[in-house]
Amino acid sequence: MPAYKTGKRTQQYSVEFKVKAVTWSHLPHRSVKEVAQALDIHPFMLSRWRKEYRDGKWGMSKKTKKQPEQLSKSDEISQLKRRLAELELENDLLKKWQRFQAEEQRNRSGS
Repeated sequence: MPAYKTGKRTQQYSVEFKVKAVTWSHLPHRSVKEVAQALDIHPFMLSRWRKEYRDGKWGMSKKTKKQPEQLSKSDEISQLKRRLAELELENDLLKKWQRFQAEEQRNRSGS
């Protein structure tokens, strides 16, 4: 967890934490905003970490930086199926909400 420096109220995160956050934000189904919210940090900070990671800071040279691992086709298909199921669930919830709102509107206008 972050440590406070004396005198200032700024948090210092470890390099391992930053690297994990950056690699998590590079996953295909994640956005910077989602990852930042999950880690309770500002999205701008995560974007800055991503830039620093890309530039080779934190003791890694650009040549030795690991490239994102290529997913096998079966892994990619299972990931896409999972994402599809999530989106279908969200879509169903939105449809239910829309029906609820329409019904509420009808009830208000009828009385």
